[in-house]
Amino acid sequence: MSAQDQLDAFYMARAIYLAKKGLYTTDPNPRVGCVLVKDGRIIGEGWHKRAGLAHAEVEAINNAIENTEGATAYVTLEPCSHYGRTPPCCETLVKAGIKRMVAAMQDPNPKVAGRGFAYLKAAGIEVSCGVLEEDARVLNRGFILRMTENRPFVHSKLAMSLDGRTAMASGESQWITSPESRADVQRLRAESSAILTGINTVLADDPALTARIDNEVVQPIRVVLDSSLKMPTNAKMLGLTGRTIILTCKHLNTVRPELVEGRKNKLQKLQNAGAEVYQLPAKQGRLDLVEVLTFLAGQEINEVLVETGAILNGGLLQANLVDEWVIYMAPKILGDQGRGLFHLPGLDKLADCNEFKITDVRQFGKDLKFTVNLCSII
Repeated sequence: MSAQDQLDAFYMARAIYLAKKGLYTTDPNPRVGCVLVKDGRIIGEGWHKRAGLAHAEVEAINNAIENTEGATAYVTLEPCSHYGRTPPCCETLVKAGIKRMVAAMQDPNPKVAGRGFAYLKAAGIEVSCGVLEEDARVLNRGFILRMTENRPFVHSKLAMSLDGRTAMASGESQWITSPESRADVQRLRAESSAILTGINTVLADDPALTARIDNEVVQPIRVVLDSSLKMPTNAKMLGLTGRTIILTCKHLNTVRPELVEGRKNKLQKLQNAGAEVYQLPAKQGRLDLVEVLTFLAGQEINEVLVETGAILNGGLLQANLVDEWVIYMAPKILGDQGRGLFHLPGLDKLADCNEFKITDVRQFGKDLKFTVNLCSII
């Protein structure tokens, strides 16, 4: 690695650090950081704080402590070249007199990918791309998937005992894991665009599905899969600020008119209580999970955290729709009558079993946290 390559990696690492400051607030936009360097010194820094506010490049230029003419800009994502909620960053960089632009990665949006680089090159600016690209892709994995595959990044959080149980036979589960693990889950929630659960979890626990951390956070959208529209109109989450989305099946119970009318009335009551209710295609009497993820991408949701029970997690596993499993294991034994992680009927032989690779292991309090990453983009 040349001396210049080392310097580029050093300053890009700083830009990625800045981008992470927007980890809980930038949805649906990507997390982006920018560092301006002139004569071997950092003269300006910025990061994208929230959708609708200035992009990282503009922030860095506005924060510059001296003239930016001749400076190098290190940006974690290709600068935009189109008008959206804010003007194009490429124009701002050209007007600022930037002579060189180093990006970690190209914009994954196929409608704009490469156009920012082309604009800067046409203006006589030297462009480099690919510095610490893997780190940048991890930071915006959900945005990348939404732009390239029209679906969000899905990670499912599970808590279990040493013997693989999520609750006692009675359903009692609070609390299997330690306070440290539960605090880490709040961080996972805050990073997510949406928290998804099933109606059975709502009926059993009446969860709020909010992120409770000390940092500033854009609260994730709450999403409930409710094929038969059993959602209580007095559910805790319906009384909270922010969006609650209920997804139910189309054309369910259409044979008996009285059931159709009752369903319409229930739907209206839920909407009056503050919920958004959408009807999606069914598959074998339940919501089609592929259609669910496509719908969520259409809602500009980048990352989904699944917090649910064995049935929905089993369905997601069978359909290969989870990109990352996050499993907290507590040093407790709940017994063979306790409830399991997944409902997976039809597994009779070892050859039929799913086998994964653990990519990260950490300790939180007395618990171990296992991460299994299956996503091909990072």
